[in-house]
Amino acid sequence: MIAPARQVKTRAMDQPPNPDFLDDITGALDWWRTAGVDCDFLDEPVEWLAAPEGEEPAPVERRRPPPRPDPEAPSPVARLDPGSLPQSLEAFASWWMTEPLLCEGGPAARVPPQGRPGADLMVVVEEPEAQDIDTLLSGSHGKLLDAILSAFGTDRHGVYLASALPRHTPGADWEAMNERGLGQVLAHHIGLVAPKRLFVLGGNVLPLIGHESPHRPAMLRTFNHVDRQIPLLASWALPALLTQPRAKPVLWRAWLEWTAG
Repeated sequence: MIAPARQVKTRAMDQPPNPDFLDDITGALDWWRTAGVDCDFLDEPVEWLAAPEGEEPAPVERRRPPPRPDPEAPSPVARLDPGSLPQSLEAFASWWMTEPLLCEGGPAARVPPQGRPGADLMVVVEEPEAQDIDTLLSGSHGKLLDAILSAFGTDRHGVYLASALPRHTPGADWEAMNERGLGQVLAHHIGLVAPKRLFVLGGNVLPLIGHESPHRPAMLRTFNHVDRQIPLLASWALPALLTQPRAKPVLWRAWLEWTAG
């Protein structure tokens, strides 16, 4: 009787005690809380209430929170309303000098276009010169233009002269201005003038009216506006022509081809 009792007691003492995992679990939870994880998330929604017997559980609609506004996101671009553009050339000239969306900084230093509607030739340059006040292209760029027009057999009095920008704007963001509606303004301006031919000087002007920038000193294109097609001669900007004398013969040959017949 004694021997079996000792054998049972010895086996009970040899068995290891049940481990206590409370400290380990608490430590693991504390570690995750310190790391910032205090909730349990699932990728898929869970139906907490079981559907009645014989009914299929209704699909759970995943609701996403509305996107938060980004404080660093750029504000929407203010666009010129095409419907508000003046419908006469006289009204357009006044609007050109005052419309705030055309350029920043108020009406100071804006230069008006000059010429008469229905001119044989409309000349469009990128922007006024820095010293321009009342007359467009009153400096060295204007002297070069006068020489070109003289070679063409005309002068400023026989053409309509305009700029794509109303004031001298160093480092102008042409892409942003086009998004603002500058291309529509220029096309509307050309439509009001209704010239017989269009001479564009400057690679930043052509993309505004649907053409690629000129890679050569001169190239021939067509400007389409509503139901009209106007022959177009495109060349580099006047500052580039000033520094590239070899471009002038190319422009002259393009002019002869353009006006032949």
